Amino acid sequence: MTLGAPALHAKTTTPAPPKMDAAQWCQQLSNRLPGLSNAACRDTALAPTGARSRNGFPILMRKYAPSAGPREAGTNPSSPIRILLLGGIHGDELTASAIVFQWMQQMQSGSARNFQWEVVPVLNPDGLMAAKPNRVNARGVDLNRNFPTPNWSVEAPRYWVKETGSDPRRFPAKAPLSEPETRWVNDELARFKPHVIISVHAPFGLLDFDGPAPAPRRFGRLALNPVGVYPGSLGNYSGKFRNVPVITIELPNAMAMPTDAEAKKIWTDMLDWINRNVANKAVVASND
Repeated sequence: MTLGAPALHAKTTTPAPPKMDAAQWCQQLSNRLPGLSNAACRDTALAPTGARSRNGFPILMRKYAPSAGPREAGTNPSSPIRILLLGGIHGDELTASAIVFQWMQQMQSGSARNFQWEVVPVLNPDGLMAAKPNRVNARGVDLNRNFPTPNWSVEAPRYWVKETGSDPRRFPAKAPLSEPETRWVNDELARFKPHVIISVHAPFGLLDFDGPAPAPRRFGRLALNPVGVYPGSLGNYSGKFRNVPVITIELPNAMAMPTDAEAKKIWTDMLDWINRNVANKAVVASND
């Protein structure tokens, strides 16, 4: 099936400054994301990954090494669990990025300090920084339909046309990994070899899960409620094809943050699940 691309959204996206550094980026983010101050953003010490969005915004990441201090029983300091935490793959889900910034303040306390983290709070800066935040990137692509799941060339366009009515907000592109944002994620999966991926979304107020390991039942008030398998989604690609578990956290509101107590409960329940269910070793042979 040949896809007819929907109208592109680049004209509604704010172009990135030519040499925007982390401080400039934090100023823009603090003006856009709920509950995020400029100072709190700068304190995360985000650094360039070298990748840029379709519209030229930098994709920034913070790496956290396991703490050298006291560790919880059962953890292996020589082979820590590796976790990739992604926020904001859909640019109009503002809380999905904002809560990741909030959680970054707790990375070096509790059981989180036992793990090796890579954290990208804003994977779709094009959509987030558009005049009106967009689900899609600057080329009009739903990044969470652009991963190379098996038989993508047939299944992704078929699903887009038949199940979404060619909804431009869910356009998977004409080829998988056509976008710099998804190519970066795919490359990072091969390089970092995470044992588990956490992807934060909104606004359905639930948990979804793909891949090996027992599914989590509840994080805070968010209960497991599988939403289905979509061609080209990160959960389908990583959880079912690469056999690396993907937890999808769907916050209940895309614009209003959960209470601090609820955000912390989601975080601590997630850490407890990881401690109980994620093997302290590579999940598949390709992760060795």
